[in-house]
Amino acid sequence: MLRTNLLSFSRLAMAVAVAILVLFPFLSDSRSALILLTQIFIYAVFAMSYDILLGYTGIISFGHAMFFGIGAYTTAIMMSRWEESVVVFLVAQAVVLILTGIVSYLIGALSLRLKSHYYAMLTLAFAGLFYVLAEKWRSVTKGNDGFPFQIPDLFRDRLVFYFVALAFMLVTLYALKRFTESPVGKVLQAIRENEQRTESLGYQVIHYKIIASIVAGVVAGLSGSMYAVTLRFVNTAVFSTNVTLDALLMTIIGGVGTLYGGIIGSALILLAHAGLTDLAKVHWIFERWMIFFGAVYILAVMFFPQGIIGGMKNWLSKRRKSMEEKKPDNAQERMRYVSEEE
Repeated sequence: MLRTNLLSFSRLAMAVAVAILVLFPFLSDSRSALILLTQIFIYAVFAMSYDILLGYTGIISFGHAMFFGIGAYTTAIMMSRWEESVVVFLVAQAVVLILTGIVSYLIGALSLRLKSHYYAMLTLAFAGLFYVLAEKWRSVTKGNDGFPFQIPDLFRDRLVFYFVALAFMLVTLYALKRFTESPVGKVLQAIRENEQRTESLGYQVIHYKIIASIVAGVVAGLSGSMYAVTLRFVNTAVFSTNVTLDALLMTIIGGVGTLYGGIIGSALILLAHAGLTDLAKVHWIFERWMIFFGAVYILAVMFFPQGIIGGMKNWLSKRRKSMEEKKPDNAQERMRYVSEEE
């Protein structure tokens, strides 16, 4: 009964949150808030893609930014060389799907047979390779300076693009939720818990890891594409290690293996960044916002070692167990228990 009530409550909370986000642009005329929320939606998708690796498969990657950067640069280059129309944007998304799918498959096939820490370092090397490529191939990427590009007229309206980004996040959440609840997703979670036992049951572990790598890479590429459209500018920063670390922090703070944790983590980190940046105008000490940001992260890990969502689940699980222990054994005590509750 408690589990059913919790499920109903979570669905109700999700519906209320979506309703608030839909109504927000009509209740507030803050352009900066609209842009910030749009970036939260996009980074939430990026964090969810990383959660497929870390939270559901137990794979640590230090090079997840390479897919984010591939999506950003592919969209920017196509939009700058062809007309800035919705059709070209959709074609760019198709190209991002193909490129990130191929790259994630090749990297997964080459490196996922290694142990976790070797794989993590190898992905960092691949991300560095793409960073150097973007920096040196100046005829296409304009190097570290980057380049601006035009976007479709439809997306120039911040309100329209806000709803596009919101829909992008919700559709991705639904798709990844279905994926993680599918038989393939269950095998990935089994690999996370005990890879050797899963392999002994007859599953080709490497194949499932490659599937997780492809799904995570493709979703990260799409989020990078949307991020580039938001800024209307791209440079080599999209390939930096900081981008991967942002996804890692968002996933850990929100809660690994939850998907919803990516949304909460991205909201907390981006809101904290924006808030600390604004405080820099009040006092010079807040210009060192990274120090305060690090303190927030340390406190979050100390009080929520399994993330916010994970901490809430543990608290609710303990509460359910305590309520079950309080239930009486015989019928007479049960009737007394019910009368006292009433």
